[in-house]
Amino acid sequence: MSIDSTAEFEAFYAETFRDVQAFVQRRAHPVLVEEILSETYLVAWRRRADIPTERRAWLFTVARNQMLSAHKGVRRQRDLHVRLSTDPGPLHVPDGSAGVIERLTLQQAWNSLAPGDQEVLGLSLFEELDAQSAAQVLGCSRAAYAMRLSRARRRLGSALQARAATTVAGTPVTTPTR
Repeated sequence: MSIDSTAEFEAFYAETFRDVQAFVQRRAHPVLVEEILSETYLVAWRRRADIPTERRAWLFTVARNQMLSAHKGVRRQRDLHVRLSTDPGPLHVPDGSAGVIERLTLQQAWNSLAPGDQEVLGLSLFEELDAQSAAQVLGCSRAAYAMRLSRARRRLGSALQARAATTVAGTPVTTPTR
């Protein structure tokens, strides 16, 4: 689906920006978000005649490629880390704070996952992409994505069980992750 005018591109930008921004913010270091978004939409402008019908997934793919270009080696893996929240949560958990304990347990389990598992789960949970669109973002087949998602869900479940087992008398036992 081609974008032929500046007005059409502005509408496309307005329609997609918040989703792409959230996608990038969950994966990139905060200092790099603006640059990655700028580069993503620059690519979209340059390729406006080639933008496919599934615009959102295509933009996620472009943004992901921009992130991969921005980060090298170990930095790339760290910066692709999907964050559950920008707030690390409270350091002290008062008695009777089951919701806080559950969130900390989930956060610890999430952080124990490999970046690839976090990315696969994030495309499903945060971006709410269907299997075909998520596979497009990752550059793999739908079947490969489904397999990766199934394995990532299983590993998250195991990590949650392990973290829940370390909770003693309502206070989480802190254990190093990764």
